[in-house]
Amino acid sequence: MLQAGIVGLPNVGKSTLFNAVTRTRKAQAANYPFCTIDPNVGMVTVPDPRLQVLSDMSGSEKIIPTLIEFVDIAGLVKGASEGAGLGNQFLANIREVDAIVQVVRCFDNDDIIHELGSVNPLRDIDIINSELILADIATMEKRLSSRERKARSGDKEAKAEVALITKLLPHLNEGNPALTLEPQLDDDERKLLHSFQLLSDKKSIFACNVNEDELADAISNPDAHPYVSQVKKYVAEHHNAEAIVISARIEEELIDVSEEESREFLESLGVRDSGVSDLIRAVYHLLGLRTYLTTGIKETRAWTIPSGAKAPQAAGGIHTDCGRGFIAAEVIAVLSPQRECTTTTWFPVAARPERGNTASCASKEKNMSSKTGTLSNSASMSRRKRYRNSIDFY
Repeated sequence: MLQAGIVGLPNVGKSTLFNAVTRTRKAQAANYPFCTIDPNVGMVTVPDPRLQVLSDMSGSEKIIPTLIEFVDIAGLVKGASEGAGLGNQFLANIREVDAIVQVVRCFDNDDIIHELGSVNPLRDIDIINSELILADIATMEKRLSSRERKARSGDKEAKAEVALITKLLPHLNEGNPALTLEPQLDDDERKLLHSFQLLSDKKSIFACNVNEDELADAISNPDAHPYVSQVKKYVAEHHNAEAIVISARIEEELIDVSEEESREFLESLGVRDSGVSDLIRAVYHLLGLRTYLTTGIKETRAWTIPSGAKAPQAAGGIHTDCGRGFIAAEVIAVLSPQRECTTTTWFPVAARPERGNTASCASKEKNMSSKTGTLSNSASMSRRKRYRNSIDFY
């Protein structure tokens, strides 16, 4: 399963956010640096209001959401690439995850100490990314030295690596993450770059952690928030990344209360969500994952597929026979009250397909926030069994 690592400086709210997204109190959150030493790992439900809509339509006995894995990683300090703080351990842990959630402190609170004595989100972001880049520079310089010797002997793979590293090192030395070099590379070079498993080549999303009383305004008008506005502009320009407004403290406080009490509390603050649900969905997409839904009397379930997968591939995720027997789809519209939008649902037509004839089911998006497909199954075509499942991609 793909993992997202939660990183940041000490005392910015990493462990609080981990507890919030995992709905546990697994990670210790305290007002001192290096409260987290060993990584905490938790499974996180991906919020999707359409599950309840489809469950109500089908009268399902249960709902099964899809999951992703989050890792709470120890706080990083300046000099981590040279071993400062828990630097070596931090870098080893972050190398193992597939994407990064960088928590940025965007609130003032004299009772919660800051590692550097003041709140400055852009400085904090630069420290984290500088340490990742410095570690990558050391890795690439060492690799270049060994590959140059092989390249001189005529090794084609070594020559390709030397050529790419020669492009990469000046880019890194200018303070740019490896990820931002990718648009300048061809497909083979990008594939080679990914094989290096560089820290600064991992996709990132930035979580702007704000005070409870600032959440509503920060979500509705982020450009007016003194810290959030800076972060959103900076990460878009320098990291081609998204920034999500959250209040980890609010969501952590709601862990032990009922869903109805949570909703009432959030409404009293003028929001529907603390921002954590949006963050989870954004991370899910950042990992290159998409969802499709199946519904019936027994269950309504969310399934995970890679971005770009076609409906027959999604069907094969349930059972290989479903993929082989996929036929066609009929489109209807379903209104999702939670999202106030239209969802396209495809219902299957069960009939034996012509040999080699399968439908890719690429839906046309007409002012719709999501696309839903259905699959039919010819696994039991000999018994003429008909399946009425719906699948959704978004």
